Amino acid sequence: MSRRYSDAYNPAQDEGVVVRAHGLRKSYQRGSEEVLAVRGVALQVGEGELVALVGPSGSGKSTLLNLLAGWEEPDSGTVSWRGGAPGRQDELGWDELAIVPQRLGLAADLSVAENVAWPLRLAESPDDERVAQLLDRFGLSALADRLPAEGSLGEQQRAALARALVRRPRLLLADEPTGHQDEDWAKGVAVALRGACAEGSACLLATHNAELLDFADRVLSLHDGRLGGPSGLVSFGP
Repeated sequence: MSRRYSDAYNPAQDEGVVVRAHGLRKSYQRGSEEVLAVRGVALQVGEGELVALVGPSGSGKSTLLNLLAGWEEPDSGTVSWRGGAPGRQDELGWDELAIVPQRLGLAADLSVAENVAWPLRLAESPDDERVAQLLDRFGLSALADRLPAEGSLGEQQRAALARALVRRPRLLLADEPTGHQDEDWAKGVAVALRGACAEGSACLLATHNAELLDFADRVLSLHDGRLGGPSGLVSFGP
């Protein structure tokens, strides 16, 4: 039996919700043309939940993640955290929100291990055991002391994922997290993300990888900036 979340605000659903978006809209000007990238999107992601966001290229997936991350401001609508009602925009601390963009954003002059450890260094809470654990989980131990450019794109992407998970974030937003992985490592990434959910993280992933959907609790379908289904949100799964 599939589970469905309403796009309407319901205080009874607050428990366990990490992020809720309500009525998000975002447009861009392309010359004289207005391009509607996100149209009235409503969604919520709960603690320990892995949600996959699917849709064709240009459907608005990356823009939606940017809005949730606070990298872009919506034209209208709200984002609320920790079960806050629409209209009240609380913010997660920088150490509670982790983002893996398609460009990865690794520091070119730091080693792979230093990149993974960077959020811990910023927080002045070193944890060599946690870093080593994630390097091993993502098959990066042999590259620990090398620069990111010395590894493949797949290895760089896994380093970015390890960095995002090192502080066990409350919310992880990842844009095509298996885009540079072969079949075996795509599954390995999915298993690692399920492990993060088991530790309590909420994960929202934009993806084209059908295999990743098998690991998701819910799948949201975005087309022309709108979430599919009569209520504005569709889900599949048990």
